[in-house]
Amino acid sequence: MTQEEKWLLKYNEVVEFIELYHRNPSKHRIDEHNMLNWLKANRKLLNAGALKSERIERFKELLDTIEQYKRKNQYE
Repeated sequence: MTQEEKWLLKYNEVVEFIELYHRNPSKHRIDEHNMLNWLKANRKLLNAGALKSERIERFKELLDTIEQYKRKNQYE
């Protein structure tokens, strides 16, 4: 399996998780740590300008989706 296939597999896993549970991966649940770490690592690469050009558009779409389900303070 190539790196591109592995990246797409993780990408699809995160997208399916968000669509199924309508929330982002939690840092408090051990079974969701891999997805959260993948997101953080790719966000770091994007900010550093090191993310591959073919992945940038897809990852930005994912970040937009994540913003929709961002946790909100109940008192606001």
